[in-house]
Amino acid sequence: MTTIRQDAWSTDEDLILAEVVLRHIREGSTQLAAFEEVGQRLSRTSAACGFRWNSSIRKKYESAIHLAKKQRTKLKGIHSVEEQANEQLSEKANEQASEKTIAKAQNVRVFASKQEQINQSELLEQKNTEVSHKEKTSELTMEKVLSFLSNYTKERTENVEYKKLLEENQRLRERLVKVEEEKRVMKDDYRSLLAIMDRARKLSL
Repeated sequence: MTTIRQDAWSTDEDLILAEVVLRHIREGSTQLAAFEEVGQRLSRTSAACGFRWNSSIRKKYESAIHLAKKQRTKLKGIHSVEEQANEQLSEKANEQASEKTIAKAQNVRVFASKQEQINQSELLEQKNTEVSHKEKTSELTMEKVLSFLSNYTKERTENVEYKKLLEENQRLRERLVKVEEEKRVMKDDYRSLLAIMDRARKLSL
């Protein structure tokens, strides 16, 4: 009669070890963390899990390991693009707030323009006013002109920045489309990974 060691690994335990290690590889974690997780689940030491993986299990899952590493690289790219997209959304919110500010400034400029026309008309009607009064009126008019030029320059600068934001937004949209395609490919790769693991499990039965 054959004696079975009490610490022997069952097929299900080998499969759990393989699944956890591959998941940690795919998510960018370490094999040590995987061994610790398996050890807690199976009431074994992480060292025992590491020995089992390196001595018996790893060679059965070489293709699955390669695929998991490939998926890890793609996930890093996806996370990077998603972070940029979130930043773009935040910039868009700030941009909308800026648009409201610009609209208010435009209303102020329209009012200032009308006021300027009124002032010019008053100046024409007051040709015979005292020289001191003309100088004061001229000073007020110059202040408004300088204010208008300052606002105009600021508006042009904001329009250039707005155009840059639109271009960056379009670029990120194109990258997001590419990421969606990569996600689809990763799903196919993941199905392939599951198929490889299933074949390996059947071979070990």
